Amino acid sequence: MSKDERHFPVSIEIPVAWGEMDALNHVNNVVYFRYFETVRIEYLRRIGMLDVLSTQGVGPVLAETSARYRRPVTFPDTLTAQARVSQLDEHGFTMEYRIVSQAQQTVTTEGSARVVMVDFGSGRKAPLGEELKQRLLQLEG
Repeated sequence: MSKDERHFPVSIEIPVAWGEMDALNHVNNVVYFRYFETVRIEYLRRIGMLDVLSTQGVGPVLAETSARYRRPVTFPDTLTAQARVSQLDEHGFTMEYRIVSQAQQTVTTEGSARVVMVDFGSGRKAPLGEELKQRLLQLEG
């Protein structure tokens, strides 16, 4: 399956702000991690993960994240940030991200993150839990 055919169940639009550009007149590399965070939080909100955090004291922590920059983005533009979960395991999951430029009509950036569940009371890894796994699978379709 080509990258453009993969299913990303969560998709949001993010306008590029003038202040996100750097001295080379394109969106600074660090900003993409904020875009990833924005779509990741929306994904977690949709599966009720934030409710679990507030009621059980267990929540997601980034263990690893990366980005691959394919094309520069400049102001003005509106980006479509997309997220999906590509792998589940006992203590977390792997997310994939894709940023699509509306001005360029193509993928400009791809990324991934390893998310681990943590019990904030003990500071240790926690199981993902069957209910959250089911919510993830349902959202992924």
